[in-house]
Formats: sequence, C-alpha cells, structure tokens
Amino acid sequence: MTDHDETFYDALGGEAALRRLIEAFYAQVLVDPVLEPVFAHFTPTHIDHVVVWLSEVFGGPAGYTERLGGHQALLTSHLDLRITEEQRARWVEVMLRTAAKELPDDELLQRRFGEYIEWGTRIAASVSQPGTTLGDPGPAPHWGWDGLA
Repeated sequence: MTDHDETFYDALGGEAALRRLIEAFYAQVLVDPVLEPVFAHFTPTHIDHVVVWLSEVFGGPAGYTERLGGHQALLTSHLDLRITEEQRARWVEVMLRTAAKELPDDELLQRRFGEYIEWGTRIAASVSQPGTTLGDPGPAPHWGWDGLA
C-alpha cells in the first residue's frame, strides 16, 4: 500500500503507465471474439485517445478537453456502437485483469480504478444504443482516491 499522498494520476504511474496498460489491454481486445466486433474500425490513434482521456480523468493533464473535444466528443464517439452487456462486461473483465498486472499493486488504487471502469463502461454502453441523443454531459469527470470527484 502507498500512503496515498500523491495524486491518483501520479500513483497510477502517469501517462507512461497508462500507455503500457492500454497497449497491453488492446493487444487482447483486438483478438477477443466478444470484443473484436466493437473495434472493427480500430486505429492506433484510438490508444492515444484512451491514454489522453484516462490521464485527464485521473487528474493528469486535461489534454482530451483541450485537444480532442472533451466529454461531449468522447460520448459522441460511442454513439450507435450498440455495445451489448456481454461486450461491456467482457471489456471490464479484460481491463481489470490487465490493470492487475500493469498498474501498481495497491488495493485502494486497484479498487478505485475498477470502480471508474465499471462506471464509465455503463455510460458508454448506454449511449451506444440506437436512437440515443446526447445533451450536454458537462466537463470530463474526475476520479481519484475518493472515487468520482
């Protein structure tokens, strides 16, 4: 366990650790028979965007908001993907298994990370359904040692 005096982003290991996590994660996702259909149009840029998003959510630089359109753009990218509950749950399973290997072995850090992944995937699956229209979702969420801030 760490003393949790540092920011959640720093405790995760910053951008470098998030990049390692996301690269390891997508290496599995792209060959997973349940998940591969969701990523039929995957590009390597997707990894960059996920790293920038997670960095911002966990207290790092606000790059997604500043350069990629913010929370609205992230949600818009999920419109009409038709993510099933099976796919959402499998995404969570693979991500948490990968995080257990790639992120620091800190019980609270792993738990808070997992809570964000569960919360975020439920939103992504919800907005991915046909006919969804987005209002203004507000700014990117921020997640840390105490959960959603």
